[in-house]
Amino acid sequence: MDRISKIREHALSLGFDAIGFAVPSGVGQAGRNLSEFVALGRHGEMKWMAEKLDRRRNPTKLWPAVRGVIVVGVNYGPEIDPLDNLSMGSIGTISVYARNHDYHKVLKGRLKQLGNWLSSSLGGEIKVFVDTAPVMEKPLAEAAGLGWQGKHTNLVSQEYGSWLFLGVIFTTFELSSEETIRDKCGSCQRCLDICPTHAFPAPYTLDARRCISYLTIEHKGQIAKEFRAAMGNRIFGCDDCLAVCPWNKFARATREVKLSAREDLLTPDLSMLVRLDDQAFRTFFAGSPIKRLGRDRFVRNVLVAIGNSENPDLAKAAAARLEDPSPLVRGMAVWAWQQLSEPEEIVSYRKKYLCRESDSSVRAEWGRDLPTGGAE
Repeated sequence: MDRISKIREHALSLGFDAIGFAVPSGVGQAGRNLSEFVALGRHGEMKWMAEKLDRRRNPTKLWPAVRGVIVVGVNYGPEIDPLDNLSMGSIGTISVYARNHDYHKVLKGRLKQLGNWLSSSLGGEIKVFVDTAPVMEKPLAEAAGLGWQGKHTNLVSQEYGSWLFLGVIFTTFELSSEETIRDKCGSCQRCLDICPTHAFPAPYTLDARRCISYLTIEHKGQIAKEFRAAMGNRIFGCDDCLAVCPWNKFARATREVKLSAREDLLTPDLSMLVRLDDQAFRTFFAGSPIKRLGRDRFVRNVLVAIGNSENPDLAKAAAARLEDPSPLVRGMAVWAWQQLSEPEEIVSYRKKYLCRESDSSVRAEWGRDLPTGGAE
């Protein structure tokens, strides 16, 4: 059995669903596209993208000794359509990838097992990465034959649709590249058309600053007013462009228990989530990637969803956060509560709270026009 076949066999025995091989130069045109993305400011607040741009574009800048690249995939396909939750105003929608254990930890342990086996069996040095270093996983996965980057810039697999977590191993021994899979998107642009915030200026081009995943996870400030209604009940990430892809007809639910959705994260109740204090947040999301977001930003997202719920019964839950210690939470609480309240009540609350509010961003929320056109 040749080297490639041995590696493939062992990787699959460890529970990986897909594996391919590439050379460091496999990043190709994607590296130049990344430079343009950063130059146009489309990376938003993700300053680390600009700071480590050279290393991200060129694997040999990250590790000069790299000669071969192994890309593995783990299927995290959902059991139900992620779009089903979007019409349920009183519950929150969490991205499929974050509905259970942190995938970084799940994949990292398995990757280290594969890496240790590689070193002991084949010699040489290795480095493993799971979205934790300046590595362009998706272009390398395309070069390794795992799929192609669709018009939404994410990887599309013929076997697993939109649902592959990726891990990368750099090696000091050379590996021949797999045959790449040609782009099979054709004239389809469902992923572009469904985007609630119009985050794709053109096919194969993303403006992260408009993406709900960026807004709910990476963005540290208040959610801009132009995006709030479009967010709907999405409280952590967004799967719309992934879920609508026709190639998902070949996808299947994950076999990895740690990646299957927790029951309490499938349709989480907004009135419960908005009440979480810091300790309760940490406990509820222990082991979840959501925990890294922090309580304040998460509750900010929940309040946007409450404001979009059209459920007056949630107004009380929003009002309970009007005096929250965090200005980030208070500001979104003002907006959410106003969306669900009557003009007369808003005028009364505005007089009560505005005079004692010191944060300028929260004061600005109180100072906005009434949702129904009322005035003081």
